[in-house]
Amino acid sequence: MSGAFPSVSTTAPPNPLTGTLDGIRVVDFSQIAAGPLCTMLLADMGADVIKVEPPSGDVGRSLGPPFANGESTLFMSLNRNKRSVVINLKSEDGRAEAIRLIETADVLVESFRPGVADRLGIGHDVICALFPNIVYCSISAYGQTGPWSDRPGVDGVLQAVTGLMSITGGENDPPSKVQAPVIDMVTGFQATIAVLAALRQRDHGAALGHLDVSLFASSLMLQQIPLAGYLTTGEPPKRCGSGAPYATPNEAYKTADGHILIAAYQPERWHRFCASVGVPDLATDPLYAELPARMANRQRLTVLLDGILSRRPTAEWLSVLEANDVICAPVSDYAGVRDSPQIDAVRTLVTCIHPIAGDVVMPGFAIGGTAIPPRYSSPTLGEHDDVLGNGC
Repeated sequence: MSGAFPSVSTTAPPNPLTGTLDGIRVVDFSQIAAGPLCTMLLADMGADVIKVEPPSGDVGRSLGPPFANGESTLFMSLNRNKRSVVINLKSEDGRAEAIRLIETADVLVESFRPGVADRLGIGHDVICALFPNIVYCSISAYGQTGPWSDRPGVDGVLQAVTGLMSITGGENDPPSKVQAPVIDMVTGFQATIAVLAALRQRDHGAALGHLDVSLFASSLMLQQIPLAGYLTTGEPPKRCGSGAPYATPNEAYKTADGHILIAAYQPERWHRFCASVGVPDLATDPLYAELPARMANRQRLTVLLDGILSRRPTAEWLSVLEANDVICAPVSDYAGVRDSPQIDAVRTLVTCIHPIAGDVVMPGFAIGGTAIPPRYSSPTLGEHDDVLGNGC
């Protein structure tokens, strides 16, 4: 196995989840993002994850840029701590090989379109009849049932169809996509929670159901607050750029050299903020004194605050506002995030040493004060095929 053992400070607290899934084997038939994130988190916690890939490899291996020495950073960021085997599920020998491997597993995760796993001979009903104690998790675009269940879908499509794009972007801008694949990520997190809960059920001898995790349902849960508001009142949320639809000031404003996000909508902070930026009378102006008035006059307030804050650089405003306990932060690019002192303090980054790509730095599983040190990097295609020749 290719190894990656980043140095960990002896003063760093150990991650309490390290090794919690030792002895659990996961057979992973998923590709690209949501499923691989789920199985990577299980692997981070100690599970032995065997990634089953077709002869052409996980589609995620080809997605980019960026690439590092020809290796997709997308793929590497979602597949650390796994072993890769190649099985052609379209052949009888391949299906038999897959069944032998599944026989050794505690968990199976797949992300085929509904019905495909059945046609390949590894569907839920067949596998759970053979191995009733296995946790079977299916991840799909729209779920295993319903009129859209057989539709394909990816993160961007689900951002569109679940309304997320309708609330993202500026008021007069066209619908916008969140550039991070947030639906894939939240689906992976939900699948992880489901698998852990099912393993707990199994420990208590409870019957195991089919874990049906979908990007569609996960996206709705991601939008818990705005969607609940609409479903309750019938009022659709408005796009408001960097602002929050329920409070202001709570958005990004221009400074002399960039932007600063200010959250000063609570009454006491609103007064402190106005005093801090040199306009104390603004706090009691009838147009802005109370939150409902500020929301009604938001556009006017934004123009006014942009004019005030653009006179000084971000760092100066941060110093003034933080001294007065006004919640704020610079609007950072990734370079600013990388160079921030907090990123070292929370010990969230890990380095995996890939045999082709070299050092690959990525966020780790950092619950508990420090990231779980990776055991090894993402595998090369078929790197661990010897697993199949050793009785799985």
